[in-house]
Amino acid sequence: MKLRQPIIYSILWLFLLFPVFLNAQESTVRGFIYEEETGEPAIFSNVYLKGTTYGASTDNNGYFLISRIPPGNYQLMVTYLGYDTIQLSVQLAPDEVFNQNFLLKKSSVNLETVTVNAERIEARTETKTSVVKITPKEIRQIPSVGGQADFAQYLQVVPGVIFTGDQGGQFYVRGGSPIQNKVILDGMTVYNPFHSIGLFSVFETDLIRSADVYTGGYNADQGGRISSIMDITYKDGNKKQFSGAVGASTFGAKALIEGPISKQKSPESGSASFILSFKNSYLEQSSKALYSYIDEDGLPFNFSDFYGKISINAGNGSKVSFFGFSFNDNVNNYKAISSFGWNSYGGGANFVVIPGKSPVLIEGIFAYSQYESSISSAALNNKRSLINGFNGGLDFTYFLGKNSLKYGISVEGYRTEYEYNLITGGKKNNLTENTTQLGLYAKYKATFGKFIIEPGFRLQWYASLSEISPEPRLAIKYNVTDKFRLKFAGGMYSQNFIAATSDRDVVNLFYGFLSGPENLPQTFDGDDVTSKLQKSDHLILGTEIEIGKYLNLNIEGYYKYFPQLTNINRFKLFNETNAPPGTPDVQKKDFIIEKGNAYGVDLSMQYDYKKFYVWFVYSLGFVDRQYENVQGEMVSYTPHFDRRHNMNFILSYITGSKKQWEFSVRWNFGTGFPFTQVQGYYEHLTFPDGVNNDYVIENGQLGLIYGELFNGRLPTYHRLDIDMKRNFYLGANTKLVFDLSIINLYNRENIFYVDLVTSEIVYQLPFMPSIGLSLYF
Repeated sequence: MKLRQPIIYSILWLFLLFPVFLNAQESTVRGFIYEEETGEPAIFSNVYLKGTTYGASTDNNGYFLISRIPPGNYQLMVTYLGYDTIQLSVQLAPDEVFNQNFLLKKSSVNLETVTVNAERIEARTETKTSVVKITPKEIRQIPSVGGQADFAQYLQVVPGVIFTGDQGGQFYVRGGSPIQNKVILDGMTVYNPFHSIGLFSVFETDLIRSADVYTGGYNADQGGRISSIMDITYKDGNKKQFSGAVGASTFGAKALIEGPISKQKSPESGSASFILSFKNSYLEQSSKALYSYIDEDGLPFNFSDFYGKISINAGNGSKVSFFGFSFNDNVNNYKAISSFGWNSYGGGANFVVIPGKSPVLIEGIFAYSQYESSISSAALNNKRSLINGFNGGLDFTYFLGKNSLKYGISVEGYRTEYEYNLITGGKKNNLTENTTQLGLYAKYKATFGKFIIEPGFRLQWYASLSEISPEPRLAIKYNVTDKFRLKFAGGMYSQNFIAATSDRDVVNLFYGFLSGPENLPQTFDGDDVTSKLQKSDHLILGTEIEIGKYLNLNIEGYYKYFPQLTNINRFKLFNETNAPPGTPDVQKKDFIIEKGNAYGVDLSMQYDYKKFYVWFVYSLGFVDRQYENVQGEMVSYTPHFDRRHNMNFILSYITGSKKQWEFSVRWNFGTGFPFTQVQGYYEHLTFPDGVNNDYVIENGQLGLIYGELFNGRLPTYHRLDIDMKRNFYLGANTKLVFDLSIINLYNRENIFYVDLVTSEIVYQLPFMPSIGLSLYF
């Protein structure tokens, strides 16, 4: 440990001082592009020098930088979907850094082709493997529940994502469990972003600027999870005028307002703005009147989400934002056996700094949050989980012509608590851990002719475990032609978090966290256990094909190898302090070690032209796990989230003289999930008085004799959802939206799970209409 710390600090100083040794030799053009109406950044707009190959796209901050330009006279062009093109004459002197911000005005002519060209330009210039970029426009193009379009509903159609159920289901990404998916909001880690009903997330769609979902192969700037990353960025708020929305549906209500504290008067002037949002669910109350045919006691799902943000912007584009949130979820007496709830709160600040004449972008984040969940049950053990702590980071992006270098540091510190009872009864067990982890990373994007190569390296230090994880990453794209591309991504990943539930639980209302478990078996599969981390390796190979002007095809094959996974030990019978001599680890350790594989193919075909939007997604997936039994033998099984075939078809159509009518359809098909079958029943005697118990007169409990783990399969799943919207334009910036949606139009009885004790079949949501009304101003 004494040797490791100086090495880490030395590497950190090299990272921070690296820009000092890089000096621009040619001219540079940089700036920010904003929408004139709101002052919001115009993300993914194109900026280029007419008649040359020099150009760039704006990032999530609206920032662009074109470097290594030969001195001379040029025409600077700015194009963006639905906005007037800007042309500016510039004269660049040697070593000059030319700064220019722009305000884009909405065009009276609708140019649908611009968005296609912009997306395809990005596809040719970025490695972009296993990442889906999402905006509110895409989220609204799928059928929404009661007019409340939500990130959770859209995520269900993303290639490689498996959703296990509407009530207590979870998201699994290419073989990775929920604990292995990292969710980030404006740089802050959100520990549980999805509500128990499964149709809603904590995110407000109208506030989302962009969302990037990485289903694998992500580069070195992301870390701390071994399966996927979901990176959501919120808007800063309207810098020109007050605006907002209020809405209500049969499921819940929402309200948001945004506006200027200090107005943005020109592209180069400073400003300040704010955002406040609230949404909740009153489904427990409304379902008793409207959906009693589903459950006469109502659907016991409640939640409330608050979010606030203040952003202060300097004239040169530098900014700082302060934000805070409170998210809550409550399930009352679910299926008459358990009650569950969680609450989460926190806040922080992030910033963007544009140095004087250096072609570098500096970004930073510091945030604190807490998440606490608990479940009380008549049939299951009561459990409680708590995690609180901070995360921070500092990132530097250095632009070198068509190439770029990004490097930085991230640090996290948190405390986890987990309370539970053994299946044999007795007093509560309490596991408390404090941990800190530090990440250093660098990645470099280089363009060589038709090749784009992006190597990266991350060094992750887990202080509480005294363990360092070196993690190389690599992404490559080869532009065979302008319309045909090959791509590859791969890397090594690690994480310290484990779930406070077992991956073998089909229904997981309870969602908790543990960190740095040390109570692991000493050996696994014949080898000594030398690491306490969960680990994975990713390999992805794919192709992108442009078919005509408006049709895109994306195919990716993937393989994820999980050499070490940590799971709650369901076989534990004894505490280590009172275990009989010779008791195997699997019967006395809190956790067991597993390993596994996930592999498959994802196909996505997208057509977007004028009034039509069509998206077809097909996924073929295989997942397997292995664990060591009491006899020391390796046992293979297929986890309950292994879905062999999954298919989604989405159609959206806009019509009317003012585009006031919107129609959308989604059809989902999936083969059945695995489940564990019951071979028989017996009377289970608990012997509460030990040797003094009289087994002759004791009333035992119903015991189950299970078959092979997850050896059965549920029937296939399919569902058709439809949605219709009518927009009433009441003014230049005011509209009323009426929404009618129907979940499960043909009332398919999709099995969620079967209660093995009562043999009751629990179905997913049946035919379920909803209406909503929203006012935007």
